[in-house]
Amino acid sequence: MPVEFISAVHTDSGANGPAASARTGFDPEYVRRYARALDDGGFDHTLVAYHSASPDALQLAQFVVNHTERIRPVLAHRPGVIFPTHAARAFATLDRISNGRLSVHIISGGSDEEQHREGDYLNKTERYERSDEYIQILRKVWTADGPVSHEGKHYRFEGFHSDVRPVNGLVPISVGGSSQDAYRVGGQQGDIFGLWGEPLKETAEQIAAVNAVADAAGRPHPRIWVSFRPIIAPTDELAWEKAHRTLGVLKEQTANTEVLRHYKTSGRPANVGSQRLLDIAERGEVHDRCLWTAPAIATNAAGASTALVGSPETVAQALLDYVDIGCDLLSIRGYDPLNDAIDYARYVLPLVRQELAHRAATSQAA
Repeated sequence: MPVEFISAVHTDSGANGPAASARTGFDPEYVRRYARALDDGGFDHTLVAYHSASPDALQLAQFVVNHTERIRPVLAHRPGVIFPTHAARAFATLDRISNGRLSVHIISGGSDEEQHREGDYLNKTERYERSDEYIQILRKVWTADGPVSHEGKHYRFEGFHSDVRPVNGLVPISVGGSSQDAYRVGGQQGDIFGLWGEPLKETAEQIAAVNAVADAAGRPHPRIWVSFRPIIAPTDELAWEKAHRTLGVLKEQTANTEVLRHYKTSGRPANVGSQRLLDIAERGEVHDRCLWTAPAIATNAAGASTALVGSPETVAQALLDYVDIGCDLLSIRGYDPLNDAIDYARYVLPLVRQELAHRAATSQAA
């Protein structure tokens, strides 16, 4: 499969910090402009995030589809909010509207507090079990020749039938996380597995853990999606100056924004992914070529928060380092979302693609 790039749609122009700050509202014109910039800039996918307080992700994904030609939304979806038979029809319908552009990212949930806001009181292990069952139901509905019945631990129904099917038979399913439960569900069920940006060694270890589960289940290895928040400038020196200015803004936002202040002051995060980022940050501020962990400390690792800092050439080479260990979906979104997306499209994506094309040509010639 080719190496592809993922961004993330932000819902208003004030979303200049971590993902939590995107939950302040919805500006249709800004989202339209943002989605078109991604489409025109050569991104392949864009995450449509989910949070209990944010604009509805399914409607936002359809908005993106309606205002673009090629970019493929990765719709974040939390099992437990809607019944899986309804979700199967909704996803298949959106996939039809988009002519087969949809992927679905299943979020089992890392915070009990956040889950409780929408009436979900399962523990973490139970949530991952439910996600596993949920994905099985989605695929059963999409591929069935007739009515479907199901009786499992979390769901039961009889004689369900859907008239709408995904364009290509199935919608690709993504799973993410850094826990053993996540590796198990991702390896057994995921077409894609998502990771936050850790050093190369730790990332390779996580990939191996997921692939081992896939091997045991007799499934193909999922494609690996890794997420960063690059900070670029014409030179490495200027990029690091920009990085420290950005860090100052993040700290100010954490102090002044209620949601971020909660993340910063509520103690160690419950989810393993955030815990890992903080542990890595404690071991050092810069890892490998240019992986910077200070933003994770500033935000208490509230989501994908580690940065790649440097010139476009340095950041492109860092991304290629991750390609070399098995990552072929590169998620890059900035702390100044729209402007950074435009800069990545101009200066980073072409460098990565040129190098990959050179490698392919050299390999064929040999």
